[in-house]
This record gives sequence, structure tokens and C-alpha cells, in this order.
Amino acid sequence: MDLKNKTVTILGAQRTGMALARLAARLDGKAKISEKDGENAVSEDFRQWAKQHQVACEFQGHTRLFIEESDVVVLSPGVPHNSEAVSWARAKNIPVLGEIEFAFQFCSKPVIAVTGSNGKTTVVTLIHQVLESSGRRSCLCGNIGAPFSGQVLDLDNKDFVVLETSSFQLETVVAPGTPGIRGFKPHIAVILNVNQNHLDRHKDFQEYFDAKKRIFLNQDAQDYAVLNFQDQGLKALAPRLKTQVRFFNAAPLALAGVTANPNFAVAREVANILGIKDEVCVRVFKNFKGVEHRLELVRQIDGVTFINDSKATTAQAAIWALESLNSPVIMICGGRDKNIDYSVVAPFVRQKVRKMIIIGEARAKLKKTFESVVALEEYATLPDAVARAKEIAQKGDNVLLSPMCTSFDMFANYEERGRAFKQIVNGLVSKSYA
Repeated sequence: MDLKNKTVTILGAQRTGMALARLAARLDGKAKISEKDGENAVSEDFRQWAKQHQVACEFQGHTRLFIEESDVVVLSPGVPHNSEAVSWARAKNIPVLGEIEFAFQFCSKPVIAVTGSNGKTTVVTLIHQVLESSGRRSCLCGNIGAPFSGQVLDLDNKDFVVLETSSFQLETVVAPGTPGIRGFKPHIAVILNVNQNHLDRHKDFQEYFDAKKRIFLNQDAQDYAVLNFQDQGLKALAPRLKTQVRFFNAAPLALAGVTANPNFAVAREVANILGIKDEVCVRVFKNFKGVEHRLELVRQIDGVTFINDSKATTAQAAIWALESLNSPVIMICGGRDKNIDYSVVAPFVRQKVRKMIIIGEARAKLKKTFESVVALEEYATLPDAVARAKEIAQKGDNVLLSPMCTSFDMFANYEERGRAFKQIVNGLVSKSYA
């Protein structure tokens, strides 16, 4: 795709939108940004850069003329593909791409892409570490933090791109044969699991699943699909794929000295495809310390363990967390609801949770779901919830932040929520010094 003197309109600023604008400018395109929120959506540094590079920006809403005067429109992940602004572009036959597909137009290295409802960040981190440990150089990017579009022109010293992808990023992937577009085609595409998630964005579970499946849309017989053998929907999908299919979780992980873990099983399967020996995987798995905001041990105070699982924005992620803990749990949850069914967590709450503390916009729904299952209390803020958890926790308990909700009612993202939790916990005073 040649962007020289072409107008590239980016819908949505924030971190990804800023990376897209810089990418378009580096490729001699004329970048524009349309953002529904105010100027505070972008940093002061970016505003200065935009002024210097003559990047037109509109804030406080998308306008039709601004979007129609484009050669290509690129969506940040937060902008739905069926929004009114997108319909204006399509009515004028302006190509509309998502961020990862736009970046892929300029990608010179094979991509290993991972999606799923839970576990994505941990798995891409493991794959990245296995590649690096084997002597292969890897660029880790995508939903994990650094946008693909911000890395794609700096891959000369890399062998692979390891890309965490969400349903938001995949829903715009174009079909093979679309004129002028190089369809997103990862050499290895992984779906870890698919369960209820983001139903505040997708109209139903099928639409969500359909978005996930688009990760395979442009693959062929030279590529690989890696699927969870225990997920019946993914097993049923396998015969319809045009790629080489591999399964993980078909049998217990058999690596000496390594704890059975489905995340390890995925990384090993990818390693096997690439010819990386098991001894490399064993070395990485034994030394793996986990990922920030995913069952992250924060601190022990007076025999109570505080755990940051802020990334757990789904019911299934909370189930995984509860299954991972053996001692009683004081569970802090809540935030902005994603229209998911919390009742599937009830059996695990009944078994593991001694007290549930709920916060945020989803309090009423959480209370209705769990008040007959476990003793619960409501608090307005995260600091109040943590203070109460410390007050009632007994020696040997776990205080677990596993929200089952997004953070957007109180925080910018789950990372900010997790950092806030850790700051609060690290400020707590032991009873020995009180």
C-alpha cells in the first residue's frame, strides 16, 4: 500500500491512534485524527508533534466531511466497525481497515498472533520468551501494550512479531482478494478459548466468536492454526480451516519438572511448529514469573496474601483465578459491566470465597447474582474496599482483586486499576506496627 500524498483518517486517538498517525506520517501519508472525546485524549507532546507535522485533528465528535475527505480510514480498537462514522466512509467506497491490518500492510516479518477470551497476555509473553531464549529475535506488541502500528517499521533486527489481538482488532479483517489490501495473514494464529466477553460491544456471543475466527481468514496451507482441544466450539471449527491445525490441551503437559499449565502447553505447541527444542521451553517455563496484573503477588501482611488480578475482566478469568488459589479468598470485584453472565462463577465463589466486596457500576448486578451465594459488602471506592478486606482478612487468607468487569467507570484501563490496587496495598500498615 503506497501512502505517499494519500489522506489517512484515523478514528480514535488514544495510544493506538497516535501510533497510527506517526506510522502514516513516516510513510509520507497525510494523517488526520478524528476523536469523539476532548483534546485530553492525546498527550501534549503528541499535540505538538501533530502541529509540527500538519496532522489535522478534530475533537468532541466525528464529522462527516472530515471523514469523507479521505483515501483510507483506519480504526483504533475502541471504534466499532458498525459506527455511523464508519458508514460514512463506506458509503463513499473509502477503504476501512483496523489497526492491525493497516500495520500488516507494511510488515516484513512473520507474525504469530494470539487471541482468546482469557490468557492472551500471558501466552504472548511466554512465546516471546521462548523465541528469545532459542536465539530468535522477537517483537512483542499489540493488545499487550505497544501498538503493532508503532513497531512495524522497526523490525529489521527481528525475526518474528508476537502479536496479542482482541476481537475489536479482528472484526475488521478483510477477506482474501480484497482489491489493494494485503489481508492480515499470521503465519501462526492461536485461539486460546472463547467464552462470554465484550457483549457490551458485540450484539451476541456468535458475533463475538465470528470476530475471533477472522484471525484465520487469510491463512492458507503454509500457515498454522493452534486451537484448544478442550473448547468444543474450536474443535468444531478445525475441519473448516484452510490451514494446518494443531491442538493444545489434548493431553497433560509432559515436561519434566514443569507444572501442568495450559498456557505452557500453547507456548510449547508454537515452539514445536518452529522447531524449538523442549529443553528451551523447560528453561523458560521454570523461570517464568508471570505477568503484571495477572494473579500478581503484591504483598503479604500479617499472614494475608494480596493478589492483583486486575486483568480479569471476564467471568472465566475470575474462575481461573479462584481455581488457582487453595486458601480462603476475600474477593474484590466490580467495575463497568460488559453484559456477561456472572452466574457461571457462583459454584467457584461458593467453594473458595469467604467474603465478596463489590465496587463500581456493576454493584447491583453483582449483588443480585451473588447475595445468595456468599456474604458480601458494597463500597464506593477501591481504597475503601481494600481497607475493609484487610480489616476482615484472617491469617492464611488471600485478598484477591479479580474484577470480572472493565475499569472504565473508575480508571483509564485495567493497568491503572492494578497499579492503584498495588499502591493501596503497599501503603497498608501491619497490625504489628499499628
